Amino acid sequence: MAAVGDPVRAGLVASLAHPGKNVTGISALGPDTATKRLQLLKQLIPSAVRVALLFNPNNAVNIIFRDEIKTATRDLGITFVQVEASTVPDLDKNFRGLLSQRPDALIATVDAVTLSKLHEVIDFLESNRIPAMFSDREYVLAGGLMSYGASFSDLFRRSATYVHKILQGSKPSDLPVEQSTKFEFIINLTTAKALGLTIPASMMSLADELIE
Repeated sequence: MAAVGDPVRAGLVASLAHPGKNVTGISALGPDTATKRLQLLKQLIPSAVRVALLFNPNNAVNIIFRDEIKTATRDLGITFVQVEASTVPDLDKNFRGLLSQRPDALIATVDAVTLSKLHEVIDFLESNRIPAMFSDREYVLAGGLMSYGASFSDLFRRSATYVHKILQGSKPSDLPVEQSTKFEFIINLTTAKALGLTIPASMMSLADELIE
């Protein structure tokens, strides 16, 4: 595994410390990433009091993320709005319904459904002037506002060490699953300008990449 979500819930391993099967590697999950995304969004838009979450309820990793976000929004006094999308038709229908909820911002999870409609998602948010935080750099390159998530290039490099150990005779069941340790924060300055947002110098200094 080079960059999976939750290998335990997916049934790939018995536990992170003791995989116990013929699979091991690295999980893209990390501690408090959902909370960090919300905090960065709130830092940029202090007035945000209603934040929507776009997620697939059939995706185990998305459910973990939703639960973390629910707790974080409650702690920050933010109203939490759920936008479910387990299929493309769900995405289209529930996005239309999202406008009646009037969210100040949106956080989107990475999932095959949203990836398949990436440009449509970005266009919808842009046309309705909804700032959004994503988990993957690809969304920001396509025009999304910000992303905070695991560095996939780092995950793939680290996965090579597992390949080496296994080729040298180590058993996958004896190699603990590691979690992501390097995260990237990316801001699209062009999108921020189009939304009428001014990125504070303090946030730009935190960013690993600024897209213009």
